[in-house]
This record gives sequence, C-alpha cells and structure tokens, in this order.
Amino acid sequence: MNGKERGNWQSQIGFVAAAAGSAVGLGNIWKFPYITGRYGGAAFVLVYLLLIIFIGVPLMNSELLVGRKSEKNAVGAFKVLAPGTPWFIVGVMGILAGFIILSYYSVIAGWAVAYIFKSGAYMAAGAEHANIFVGSITSPLAPIIWHAIFMFMCIAIVAAGIEKGIEKYSKILMPILVLLLLVLIVRSVTLPGAGKGLAFYLKPDFSKLTAEGILAALGQAFFSLSLGMGCMITYGSYLRKKEDIPTNSYYICGADTLIAFLAGFAIFPAVFAFGLEPGAGPGLTFITVPAVFAAMGPVGHFFGILFFFLLTIAALTSAISLLEVVSAYFIDEAKWDRKKATWIMGIVIFLLGIPCSLGLGIWSNVKILGGRDILDSLDFIASNILLPLGGFLLCIFIGWYWGTNKATEEANIGAKSIKLGTTYSFLIKYLVPIAIFIVFLRSVGVF
Repeated sequence: MNGKERGNWQSQIGFVAAAAGSAVGLGNIWKFPYITGRYGGAAFVLVYLLLIIFIGVPLMNSELLVGRKSEKNAVGAFKVLAPGTPWFIVGVMGILAGFIILSYYSVIAGWAVAYIFKSGAYMAAGAEHANIFVGSITSPLAPIIWHAIFMFMCIAIVAAGIEKGIEKYSKILMPILVLLLLVLIVRSVTLPGAGKGLAFYLKPDFSKLTAEGILAALGQAFFSLSLGMGCMITYGSYLRKKEDIPTNSYYICGADTLIAFLAGFAIFPAVFAFGLEPGAGPGLTFITVPAVFAAMGPVGHFFGILFFFLLTIAALTSAISLLEVVSAYFIDEAKWDRKKATWIMGIVIFLLGIPCSLGLGIWSNVKILGGRDILDSLDFIASNILLPLGGFLLCIFIGWYWGTNKATEEANIGAKSIKLGTTYSFLIKYLVPIAIFIVFLRSVGVF
C-alpha cells in the first residue's frame, strides 16, 4: 500500500498537534500536577525535564523513525525492517496495549463527557460530591451510554482519515485545549488563598525528592508520552521524508510537558483556596474539583463546564491515536478500507469497555488479577506489562539488532538544526533500556 493510499500529514503543525494530542491525556490533567506537588515541586519538575530529554526524546525519535522508514503500522514496521524474524511481536504488544487501554480509557472519558452536563448536580447546595461520583459510575446503564458517545466521536474522527480526520481535528482541538486551560488558570490563581496551592506545586523541596520520587518521575515521563503502544510508530508512518524528526520529537515532548505543567496551575491554587485535599486520580478530578466549582458560587457553573470540556478534549486527542494504531494494522495487513477497519474495531473496543464499566457497579464482585476489578486488571496488563516491555524491546531492536547507524541515517533525512548521532546511539543502547526496565520492575511490584 503506497503513501497516497495510506495518507500523509499535510503540515508540520498538523502532525505535531496530533502527536502532542496523543501524548496529552487524562494523566496530564490529574496525575502530573499531583506527583509534582508530592515529590518536591520545582525540584521534581527539574528531574522530570531531564528524564524527558534523556529518556523520552530518544524513544520518541526511535518510534517516529521506525514508522517513517517502514511506512507501516506497528506490526508491519518490524516485518519490513526485520523480515522473517519474531521482532513483529513488539508491534503486536503495542497494538494489543492500545486496544486494551482504549476499552477502559473510553469509559473514564465518558465520565468526563457526562460531567459537562452534571454541573447542575454538583453545583447544588449541599451536594455530596463523592456520592454523586460513585452513583454516576456504578449505575449499570448511564456510564455505558456516555462511553458509547465518546467512542462514536473517536470513531468518526479516525474514519475520516489522516488529513480530513485526525490532522484536521487535532489542529482544532489542541488550540481549544490550551485556551481553556489558560482561562481556568487565570480564574484559579486569582482566587483568595491561591498562594498555598502555588507553594505546594512549585516550591522546591529537595527533601521530598527521594528515590521514590525519581522513580515516579521516570514512570510518568515514559507513560505520559504515549510510548510503547505503537502510536508514534503509526503516526511516524504517515510522515514524509522532508519532515524533521529530531526537531519534531522535541516539539511533541515539550508540548506534552508544558500542558501537564500548566494543568497544575489550573487545579491546585483553587483546591487549596477552598481548603480541600489535593488527592490524586479520578477522585481529584471528579470529586475535589467539582467541590471547588461549587464553592465559587454561580460563576463556578461556567468554569465547571469548561473544565470537563477540557478533560474531554484531552481524552479525545489521546483516544483517536489509540484507535488509529489498531485500525492501521487492519488497513495495512488485512487490506480493509479505513471506514471498515475503524468502525469494526471501534465497536469491538466499545464492547470490551462494557465489562470495565459494569465491573465498577453490578459486577464489582468480579475480581481478576490480585483482587483487582475488571478495569484495574486490564490497566495492569496494558500499562504495567505490555507498555514498558514494548518500549524496552524497541530499544533493544534499534540499539542491538537493526543498528543505530541505520536509525540515525533515517532520522537525519530532513533534519535541519538537530541531528541524531553518538549521543542518541549511547542513550538508546544503554541508558533508555535500563531506565525502562526499572520502570517495568517497579510497575510489577519488584520494588
């Protein structure tokens, strides 16, 4: 299948917006700000930035160049570069991870969509925000409907193709996301008492920067960039030879990090201004933040809608890349047309998400891995095993099998101000795989 049939990015800004959108997800909004505050504020950010530069950027370069060189999906790429070998299993792991992640990610994203319309409930006088959240996600039917609505949006964008779907909507959605974030930041930092939240978030505290904090930064750097799941290999396969891979890798990693960093300015000044607990995860997003908006009075209604619209966009830009990874496999390998591949796989992923949703409610007694519910079990398999192993094996493939000479030669086609060389070769052969293996050992509970 030639490039014209597969599609290509029509502009650098369109590609960077789509790739950054893939990296920017729900974890940027609720996890990065919290672990920054927990592990030393500005001290943590410094370590995180170094890890992004020395771990995230080389891996981003690697996935993009493998995709562009092969002009194939995550599985097909390894079949082209290493024909007749088992290396294609690395791509299989990435596609399987994307498939699994999107099934439950869409369920959680559906909660964000629902909360755009729930502002009346959580703004009500005396609203019990924890009860509203638990009631909304344990309901047997409503979360599945919102899950379906979110998946429909995702399918519609991916089915429209690279230029008219993913690129077009990424160029619209990403600026809207940044604009909404800036509006929320202005409101948050101007609240009385916001200074405590800014201190929690930014004040350098090197005493909190323990080994645990560095490991948290390492894990966040890897998972935040959508690496190890075939997204960037697939997006890279639509790049023309004239595109500057090294520079674009910095743009993508920089945009992802900046948005994650800005999210903290939107959340923590407001949370501390109203004396609430800055807990991590869905609880922060769906319980604490709505309580903040309720405490703002009538204007909180407006900002509540903005926040959950922002959250939905962040989820959508990530979800379309996950669906594209799966769809591209069937377009390339099974020769399905784009609409057929996208709709069939989108519906299958939606169906897999139904047990994830029911597992929080009427199927909550169903436990799979180590007492985990269905959603958490799938998350453990994908995030803790498939992603880090996929990223680790990609480093081994480039560094020790295919060769860094071939990798740098491909990456430097079209490269202008930044070119890959001996530093990249050293990082991808030694530092990056060791770091990812540490992430893997930590994620499966070895330490």
